[in-house]
Amino acid sequence: MERTIRTYFDGCNEADADKIMACLTEDAVHYFPPGMYQGPFRGARTIADRWIGAVRDLGSYWSVDTLLIEPVSYRAVMEWTHFKTRQGKKLRGDEWYGFDAASGRINEIRAYYASPQAADLTDLELGDFDYAGRGYPAAPPPGTR
Repeated sequence: MERTIRTYFDGCNEADADKIMACLTEDAVHYFPPGMYQGPFRGARTIADRWIGAVRDLGSYWSVDTLLIEPVSYRAVMEWTHFKTRQGKKLRGDEWYGFDAASGRINEIRAYYASPQAADLTDLELGDFDYAGRGYPAAPPPGTR
């Protein structure tokens, strides 16, 4: 499960549709907070296309910050950072992953954001949380978009 999630994020950062879709069941669903993206992304192709668009349009780069695996129930939870380099913003959040036991692929992603995507903020993250002190990235790697 860890390898699948990390490969999925590599595929997102590389804007590689085949790599993204290889990690997802065909009917996977990616849920978001209300009002975001006109609703959930449904299907592996849609999920891949939307993240490729984010890389192209926003200069998106995602980091895997903390990952917990629960193999008995085929679930995982991950804390991430989404750098929107063309907007000069970063967004923090968590995602819960469900896996198809037979294929080992992700069949559900539930995204929870640290704050609303307020247009007037540049750092969208938990208030008063010491990201730097806990070793979280403050910027994408040099040379990234």
